Amino acid sequence: MLSLRLWSFSLATHSTLSCSWRRTLFLVPPQKLNNTLSNCSKNLSCYCGEPNKKNGFFPVASDLQSSSSSPKDSPFSGLEDALVSYLFGKKRATDIAHMVWKQVVQKGDTVIDATCGNGFDTLAMLNLVADDYHDGYVYALDIQEDALDNTSLLLEKSLNSNERQLVKLFNICHSKMENVVPRNASVRLVAFNLGYLPGGDKEIITASETTSLALEAAKRILMPGGLISIVVYVGHPGGREELEAVESFATKLCVENWICCKLQMLNRPFGPIPIFFYRR
Repeated sequence: MLSLRLWSFSLATHSTLSCSWRRTLFLVPPQKLNNTLSNCSKNLSCYCGEPNKKNGFFPVASDLQSSSSSPKDSPFSGLEDALVSYLFGKKRATDIAHMVWKQVVQKGDTVIDATCGNGFDTLAMLNLVADDYHDGYVYALDIQEDALDNTSLLLEKSLNSNERQLVKLFNICHSKMENVVPRNASVRLVAFNLGYLPGGDKEIITASETTSLALEAAKRILMPGGLISIVVYVGHPGGREELEAVESFATKLCVENWICCKLQMLNRPFGPIPIFFYRR
């Protein structure tokens, strides 16, 4: 049987009318688990709740048969196999983020790539929102001109002229996103890839202070049914502090209105951490 100490899927929640609290969602394999990944993905069960009162530990599969695995309005429905693939190293953190986006984003939506980097997230977003009516838009931001140049080059290679017009590039800090996104825009997704530019200057990184401001801005402009998606890299100086800032932001979100979760490998302390804030 897999050890529960290897990984967890955490749901950080807070109610403004009560003290802060944290609830953890453990992925618990059934007692008779086959050794193959395919069987693991089929049999994996989810649980969100308090420790089992019978044994003081978290429930096993037999305790879950009468429990609902996730809220009906959750963007994670149908992603069990993908989550298992991430846990076993078959998918990257960004792959999981893109799969969650597909559960939320619709054609014609407005979305924001708050840290466009080399443009791969920007391109993935454009493929989700572009439609025949040219209503969907991607607002891509970065403080580094090199990142915008790399993103622009990727888009020129990958898109036709009509699709390219749907992407708006801005050399601006992610905390200033409200300065460039139209006030009447209904934003469905705001995505962050925190850290430094891959292949760029590692001394230039996102900072906890501006990221906190950016999250507050994203919260203000996000529509109901929208998603804030974050991949946090903690292996560089400042990365751990930025993770703490993101988690602190999550604890202030009302549980009645938000689903907040992170997917973290506990025995990979420097691995990237996908985090999602879904507005009900």
